Amino acid sequence: MGEVILSVRNLHHTYLQGTPLAREALRGAHLTVRRGEIAALVGESGAGKSTLLRFLNGLLTPTERGCVTILGQDTADPRTDLSALRRRVGLVFQEAHQQLLERFVGDDVAYGPRQLGLAREEVRSRVYEALRAVGLDPDLFVDRHTFSLSGGEMRRVALAGVLAMRPEVLLLDEATTGLDPQGRQEVHRLLRALREEQGVTIVLVSNDMEEVAALADTVTVLKEGQTVLEGAPSQVLTQPERLRALGLAEPPTVRLAWALKKAGFPLAGEPMRSEELVEAIWQGMKG
Repeated sequence: MGEVILSVRNLHHTYLQGTPLAREALRGAHLTVRRGEIAALVGESGAGKSTLLRFLNGLLTPTERGCVTILGQDTADPRTDLSALRRRVGLVFQEAHQQLLERFVGDDVAYGPRQLGLAREEVRSRVYEALRAVGLDPDLFVDRHTFSLSGGEMRRVALAGVLAMRPEVLLLDEATTGLDPQGRQEVHRLLRALREEQGVTIVLVSNDMEEVAALADTVTVLKEGQTVLEGAPSQVLTQPERLRALGLAEPPTVRLAWALKKAGFPLAGEPMRSEELVEAIWQGMKG
């Protein structure tokens, strides 16, 4: 078991509290993320996922009930340097255009490293490295206007801007929305590489259960601002009836596996990933 680096306990949050427009977004949420994990956060629309992400890099801090600890620091403690924490915990918003600050792609990706006071050559190196990591040719994109980009390209540039800061923790809100299948696979490969080669811890908000099954080490389900289910993917994603009751769908592989078992096919285990299902079917045919 690795070191706990993100911890949320009994967190409550109300937007516009004390006004007629008050809206309760979190009401007792909890989450534990260990170093080096890819943790998936799922739930139907309005469950509180995006709000919880903003607490995980200090954009929001507890003002009602609950405690949030990031890299060993209590975010509600006035002595905590939230700006320093945000340099270590990068957040990519669901709406990528909200994150683009500069006119040109190269300047936008360079924005964070420049704030660190890095030398010009180091900034340039990070920009090119980050753009390549997200599948964009730096020579073709550094001088592109940010708002001439497609939605998928904006999402990649927003991710590159965060990666250029070399965060210890990466928070992604629907990271692959708007990307074609090839683009999604490229992002998946990037996330695995960040975890395996650089030890980056990742929290991924996604309602694509196939994506969650492919990437996640742990899954936490939110419902109306509360944590209602958590555990390994093999524990959470293999409960079709429970997931449907929570407004979610099981991964297609799980659905097919259940159908095969119901039809009497000798399928062993609870395969979730496509390669696991293929192997289970092969073994069943051999047996």
